Amino acid sequence: MSLGSDVRFAIGVAVAFAALVGLEALQEIGCSTKSPPAWRWDLPPGFPPPRIPEDNPMSAAKVELGRYLFYDKRLSENQTQACATCHQQKRAFSDGRIHAVGSTGQAHRRNSMALTNVAYAARLTWGNSLIDRLEAQALIPMFGDAPIELGLTDEATLTQRLANDARYIRMFAAAFPDEDGRITAHTVTKAIAAFERTLISGNSPYDRYIRGDTKALSESAKRGMVLFLSERLECFHCHGGFNFADSVDHAKLPEPERAFHNNGLYNVDGKGGYPATDRGLYEITHEPRDMGRFKAPSLRNIAVTAPYMHDGSVPTLDAAIDHYAAGGRSIDSGPNSGVGSESPLKDAFVTGFIVSQQERGDLLAFLESLTDELFLTDQRFADPFATGRP
Repeated sequence: MSLGSDVRFAIGVAVAFAALVGLEALQEIGCSTKSPPAWRWDLPPGFPPPRIPEDNPMSAAKVELGRYLFYDKRLSENQTQACATCHQQKRAFSDGRIHAVGSTGQAHRRNSMALTNVAYAARLTWGNSLIDRLEAQALIPMFGDAPIELGLTDEATLTQRLANDARYIRMFAAAFPDEDGRITAHTVTKAIAAFERTLISGNSPYDRYIRGDTKALSESAKRGMVLFLSERLECFHCHGGFNFADSVDHAKLPEPERAFHNNGLYNVDGKGGYPATDRGLYEITHEPRDMGRFKAPSLRNIAVTAPYMHDGSVPTLDAAIDHYAAGGRSIDSGPNSGVGSESPLKDAFVTGFIVSQQERGDLLAFLESLTDELFLTDQRFADPFATGRP
């Protein structure tokens, strides 16, 4: 499963929803109509509550069901992959590949986006302005075929597999008493979305430092933080706030904050053009100004989510600093050759800068201080099927 999908995102969503509406639930379980207890967030200090859809309230039973489904390979047609295949906890729920690889071995054109704090994401893919609900997004990897991710071909296959498992019958009954415990693609995606909303990271050395632990950051990381927040480097404009991102939503915002950016990664035609294989938001809007515009991901846990950018073409954090220091990437030869810093479509904040070797080291130290080791090992988010796990 990969949050970065394909040019046919919108078509895939429409097809998936059509299939979902047209297919009947296979399994109905009689159960109590009593609603589960209200969910209590255990949020890091200073974090606002996520915005939760009215039709999918949180509950412990639903979150636990979603955890099982997230790790269950029965959610792929050939039963070889789960959501967790491309979203691994030790990598902040990314996969370490340049491009995601689906259950049939098909390589995708995009890098698997990390799921750190995905509950706060106003948009859920690299370059699609239409996908803003985790419940809807989950349908794409499950049923989409361009590219094939989990590769399910029909709802009945999925629901039959799950209904044959007595544990799931009990878990769906507990998670969805108001829906009679039905096992459907609709309830599957609701449960997965509920689990994903709990993937909240806010206990990095940086977090502990701003809460008053003066020893949580090294002197180098402190200097790097000052650089990161400076107008000289401009990093904070696209990677600011509590989530180090500018596409943010939560319950205290009147409206979601949405943003996509062209960061000068390509300039194949001297006019800001991107490779035909992936032109970002332009593929959805067909507006020339949206050529090469992608979402700026959260920088939380960024040190464990390499490689970087929508296409995984920047291998390390050091290389990412090189890219922004140059004000855009220069490619000397080949079909994608061009000078990104000269792109007329490039974001105004990607201006370039000069840093000394010490400053580069300081900036890297700060970015590494955003790693939340507890999040990467928290058993609440771990594979429930693994030996010794609950």
